[in-house]
Amino acid sequence: MIVAPKIRGFICTTAHPEGCAKHVAEQIAVVKKGGLIENGPKKVLVIGSSTGYGLSSRIAAAFGAQASTIGVFFERPGEDDRTATAGWYNSAAFENEAKAAGLYARSFNGDAYSDTIKTEVIDAIKTDLGQVDCVIYSLASPRRTHPKTAEVFKSVLKPIGEVYTNKNLNTTTGVVNEISIEPAQGDDVAQTVAVMGGEDWEMWMDALIAADVLAPGVQTVSYSYIGPEVTWPIYKNGTIGKAKEDLEKVQQALDAKLAPLNGKAWVSVNKALVTQASSAIPVVPLYISLLYKVMKAEGTHEDTIEQMDRLFRDRLYSGNPQPDEAGRIRVDDWEMKPEVQALVGQRWTEVNTENLSEYGDFAGYQASFLRLFGFGLEGVDYTAETNPNVPVPSIAS
Repeated sequence: MIVAPKIRGFICTTAHPEGCAKHVAEQIAVVKKGGLIENGPKKVLVIGSSTGYGLSSRIAAAFGAQASTIGVFFERPGEDDRTATAGWYNSAAFENEAKAAGLYARSFNGDAYSDTIKTEVIDAIKTDLGQVDCVIYSLASPRRTHPKTAEVFKSVLKPIGEVYTNKNLNTTTGVVNEISIEPAQGDDVAQTVAVMGGEDWEMWMDALIAADVLAPGVQTVSYSYIGPEVTWPIYKNGTIGKAKEDLEKVQQALDAKLAPLNGKAWVSVNKALVTQASSAIPVVPLYISLLYKVMKAEGTHEDTIEQMDRLFRDRLYSGNPQPDEAGRIRVDDWEMKPEVQALVGQRWTEVNTENLSEYGDFAGYQASFLRLFGFGLEGVDYTAETNPNVPVPSIAS
């Protein structure tokens, strides 16, 4: 079949297998260019490994530190008449590249919140690796079924206390408009914390500790975002912000639990980027468009792979993680430079539909979005027939 992008709101319902493979290969090339990560991890578990920061983490570990990796994700395989999800194609491409490089790579497709997947992954670690020395937690899901109670929680992206009104970018039409978002009600905050907070991260680490599959000196990282004040009502001070506060509490609890292993838990605050998760957050696409324009002009723009390469290379395994006053690693530091934020803030007040191309990089936003699904990459013939039924080698069909 010939695969073209079919966009519905903030998601693309198709993905291109060769395009996704090219995107993975480009990320690998970025990491290889930096050379070997000295003292890097050797056996890595990535929970949420198929897209965005999780995929880039797996690539950085494998191709930067020559690490064996186990990846966990929940993706849909392709069929003869329907494409797989981008994350499936990404994972297939990653495993093929890892195999060609002589690197161990094994993947598990299923509900990462479930006890079943935790057990299967732990058994694989025991059998294949013995122990892991790095655990990346990068799940992004709108809902979660609790493994003990079977209760289904659903997250919401809402402000707390009052209606939030601000500028927004319609990513379908390119129109800068105004959006009003009703505040959280009832148990919205609790539901969002249950999905996007730290409970499952802690459950994973508790299970790994109990199974004795964590190596001495193990490090674990989960990802967060803070951003500028213009996004705070919908992010930092909204329902998702409460979930991230919970994540930081869990980080402190995990520090104590890992102390006997001389281990460390981190929350890494990352840059605002176009990911499948960020595309769904109101206000954020306009901010990202303005930010891209400023940081590209400054020469400091990074995508997920540059961010994760810098996290592994310059922070986690450099001996100098440079935590902030709250103990978080900040690889959003270039985004949050005062001069960058001042210019973005000035343009925010002035931007409208007519001057968006002058003040923002909407074309770059759109291109980044399409690349998530394997479209718009150089060297890929999008007019050619392609087979959508691509296997992930380590997952039985």
